[in-house]
Amino acid sequence: TPGRVMDHIRKGTLNLDGLKTLVLDEADEMLRMGFIDDVEWILEQTPKTRQIALFSATMPTQVRRIATAHLTNPAEITIKMKTATANLIRQRFWPVSGMHKLDALTRILEAETFDGMIIFVRTRIATVEVAEKLSARGFAASALNGDIPQAQRERTVDQLKKGKLDILVATDVAARGLDVERISHVVNYDIPHDTEAYIHRIGRTGRAGREGDAILFVAPRERRMLNAIERATSKKIELMELPSTELINDKRIAQFKQAIADTLATEDLGLFKHLVEQYQNEHNVPAIEIASALAKLVQGDSPLLLQHKPVPRADKAWESRGNDQPRTRDRGKGSERSERPQRPRKDAPPEKGMQRFRIEVGHIHKVMPGNIVGAIANEANIDAQNIGRINIFDDHSTIDLPADMPEDIYAGLKKVWVAGQTLNISREGEAPKAPSKRSPARRGDDDRVRVFEDSKPSKGPKSSRDAGDKPVKKSKPGVKAREREREKAAAKAKAKTATSKAKKTKEAGKAKKKANGKPSL
Repeated sequence: TPGRVMDHIRKGTLNLDGLKTLVLDEADEMLRMGFIDDVEWILEQTPKTRQIALFSATMPTQVRRIATAHLTNPAEITIKMKTATANLIRQRFWPVSGMHKLDALTRILEAETFDGMIIFVRTRIATVEVAEKLSARGFAASALNGDIPQAQRERTVDQLKKGKLDILVATDVAARGLDVERISHVVNYDIPHDTEAYIHRIGRTGRAGREGDAILFVAPRERRMLNAIERATSKKIELMELPSTELINDKRIAQFKQAIADTLATEDLGLFKHLVEQYQNEHNVPAIEIASALAKLVQGDSPLLLQHKPVPRADKAWESRGNDQPRTRDRGKGSERSERPQRPRKDAPPEKGMQRFRIEVGHIHKVMPGNIVGAIANEANIDAQNIGRINIFDDHSTIDLPADMPEDIYAGLKKVWVAGQTLNISREGEAPKAPSKRSPARRGDDDRVRVFEDSKPSKGPKSSRDAGDKPVKKSKPGVKAREREREKAAAKAKAKTATSKAKKTKEAGKAKKKANGKPSL
């Protein structure tokens, strides 16, 4: 990690004097995970004679600034986006509400006619979870993420190309460079972090002049990104209604009948005909009942048909969207809003699937959102985009993380250091077992809260240390109080010493007089 490299440079265990070439790959990912300031510091330590190759799927302003500052007369190579294919890609979005995303995804997979598909999620953990759940529901799905060895990745992609696999559940990084013609659908299960990433995702379909479909899941708080994507693609993304229960059941019945027809046409049923006929004669059971029992046996405990429940329809506000500026944040100079006092902001509850945690680092430790995001993303292997709302208070902060976070990762986060403090993370409402040591509060910061949406790394001062490094020495709370205690203890010890000395002197005098034969007084 960048933090480890910085640590080695500072300790002198990594000498860059002979460095000739430095390759900075996935620069936009470094920015998104909050490491870009550390990367820039490392670049500043390299000799001026070195050559830098910078690779980035997207080119945000900060990445371009680094390229301008650290690259010498660079040749910029831009791979032209295949904008022509955008016209061949049908783009739709489903507003997430009223149904779990996995259930909605399952309905879409059953209703859509697709060849190959990529489902994009934010985290490596999510790739495995979603792929396993889809496999359990009868889909040929597999995960593709950065933890998968190259040999296994190649086998997985080869299976997709040959039709042995239909669905890949992947992260943005893992899917880069993936070129499989049979991919007909791309599902953005988690919305991308920027418009360029969206364009990059949907570019996996619509290959070689073929038509493609791109489906985007959009939560209410992600409407601004939806509008930004529409502006970037110069195309209106159509609203998608979830397939109805009736449609899904009709498709399941049709598939059931087709499976019977295919089996009758292609399989050798001689043995089974004999067994069924034998059972029919022995038990005097009609053939139709035996066939029904066998069908139930194959189906198992999962019902063939969905229960009739109303499918949630999209709010009309989604259809009439257009202005992506929230009504509560009109910052225009010509605003005619009344001068009524602003009501105090209430802390919104966590999003569905997220849980709020408390970490023992806050304003007094000079922590910034980027420090928190970078440390957690690195240590817990949680994608920065899967880290929710961060509230920074005076002596602590709250952060929304996935509710299904494994216990071993949760336990590991307790020991992570940020801004010279251990996170000592705890679920909101639980008292932390061992509160971290804090510096005295800065004057004027009492009860102040800073709220950061979407976990975007701040451009403010960096953390006093790098995530993953050894803890630095930090000031203890109540220093003056402890100094007073030490002074009291020292005075007490001094007085005790003086008393003891006087007592010994007196006893020595008595002994001397006794030796001279004089009675002691």
